[in-house]
Amino acid sequence: MRSSKFIRALPAAVTAVLALTAGQAVAAPASAAPAEHTAAARTVTYDASGAAEFKDAVAKGAAIWNQSVVNVQLKPVASGQRANVRIIADNGWPRTLSTGLGSGTIYFGREAVDEGYNTVRISSHELGHILGLPDMKPGPCSSLMSGSTAGVSCTNPNPNAAEKAEVEDSFGLVGVGATAAATPRMYRD
Repeated sequence: MRSSKFIRALPAAVTAVLALTAGQAVAAPASAAPAEHTAAARTVTYDASGAAEFKDAVAKGAAIWNQSVVNVQLKPVASGQRANVRIIADNGWPRTLSTGLGSGTIYFGREAVDEGYNTVRISSHELGHILGLPDMKPGPCSSLMSGSTAGVSCTNPNPNAAEKAEVEDSFGLVGVGATAAATPRMYRD
């Protein structure tokens, strides 16, 4: 009997709440959002065993992305497993061969480092390509994806709000465990 009274009263209560909030959605506290999304985050594994002297920069770049977004997390590959992303140090210019959202090969080129570019910014930038972001050239230092056009003095390794939102949207649409098919694309910078 009580449950039927409750069910009859429910529409009136919902209407009252909507009237009080003027029909607007009420957001949950910001602290609640990451915990909900983290459980559903897609994991992209990386293998930095070929990154030579840049292993620490790669770990720092991955940590920056992990702190910046919730729909995807970058983790070192477990021993004996195949990684989504390989990172290889070489003597060329930094570049990424993306083979799909969350997969590909990063060539951590020493040429840019020798010219004075910041290694953590390079790592974060190239990981941004793996996460689906294109170059945004020319661009200011506040844009991670502006790459080398921000100049040697730019050491900002953090994605801006638009870059974070684009990654969140891309991985939010793909869903957990899904892989987006893509034509391989080479980004040089």
